[in-house]
Amino acid sequence: MKGVATGLFLLVAVIYALTRWWESAGAPGWVGYVNAASEAGMVGALADWFAVTALFRRPLGLPIPHTAIIPTRKNLLGRSLGDFVGGNFLSESVVTDKLDRAQPARRAGEWLAVPDNAERAAGELATLARGAVRVLRDEDVRRVLEQVLVRRVVDRPWGPPLGRVLGRLFEDGSHHGLVDLVCDRAYDWVRDNHETVSRVVGQRAPSWSPRFFDSMVADKVYSELLSFAWAVRTDPDHRMRAAVDRFLVEFARDLREDPRTMERVDRIKHQVLEHPEVRELIGTAWTTAKDMFLEAAEDPSSELRHRVREGLRSLGGRLVAEPELREKVDGWLRETARYVVTHYRAELVTLITDTVERWDAAETSRKIELHVGRDLQFIRINGTVVGALAGLAIHVVTHLVS
Repeated sequence: MKGVATGLFLLVAVIYALTRWWESAGAPGWVGYVNAASEAGMVGALADWFAVTALFRRPLGLPIPHTAIIPTRKNLLGRSLGDFVGGNFLSESVVTDKLDRAQPARRAGEWLAVPDNAERAAGELATLARGAVRVLRDEDVRRVLEQVLVRRVVDRPWGPPLGRVLGRLFEDGSHHGLVDLVCDRAYDWVRDNHETVSRVVGQRAPSWSPRFFDSMVADKVYSELLSFAWAVRTDPDHRMRAAVDRFLVEFARDLREDPRTMERVDRIKHQVLEHPEVRELIGTAWTTAKDMFLEAAEDPSSELRHRVREGLRSLGGRLVAEPELREKVDGWLRETARYVVTHYRAELVTLITDTVERWDAAETSRKIELHVGRDLQFIRINGTVVGALAGLAIHVVTHLVS
């Protein structure tokens, strides 16, 4: 386009030279009109060449004021562009009006309601979650768990909350299954450990007692113990079970109300949490949970992905069917956008101005010229044509007046 514009300028220059020579040789009258038009065309071409060139560099390298505008005033142009964007695109009214007209909640609901889209969204969420989890260092997470989670557990007393939970369980009878299990295991142990019972009885017997007598006593003790364990196991109303119930209820009450019991529980709590194996368990819990999560997130057929996918589809259906939910989501988006543009508009605008300031002046000028230069060369062409027409008109008016 530079060649076309320059070629047009050279054409009118040649026409001017030829018509001027022809006039000096006695040319017809109409040649003067062509000469005036070509002369004005040259002036127009030169003027617009100067204007276009002055945007990007100094014409002919001369230090003419107000030339090379883009290289010399790049930073000012960047600030002006930032102010323009901030005032016209990042204003609160513009952003909220755009959100109101866009109806993002309805569009998101219609998109998520499509199964393939829900699957795609679930996959993208899984990818983001995997990336976030992999970025976290295991050592940092363990340290946070130990400092935050363990500290909170240590700082809070265990007795009262544990007593309240146990009290509700005991009142509802939910512990009876556990008592049944203990009774079953106790009976099984007595049944299978005749020799152990006999040995214990024998060890407790006096040294002067005959051995056959100790054996008879041990058998009797074992028989009575086995009968007692069987009775406790088979009789739901056995007094031993009632005694266990009373003990558990009293224990739950002591956890809530007895200072000594609560103090002992807290001592046990510190002993448990300070044990090396417990701390190791807390540390490995994160590794295990992370591995399980990554495996589930990477498997499209996992229960986690299935639940996320179905949850997104359900959310999409609700956004389409429930105007109240749509309005609530749109309201959240409006408030979020309003907060962002109100509190961070300057930072967003700074992104533009700082980026422009980092650009090299000459490189910036060259890139802008490459992007808009074609249209600017048309200015030169139009200047040549308009200048020629203006010169012709002036020449005609001058002859008419004279």
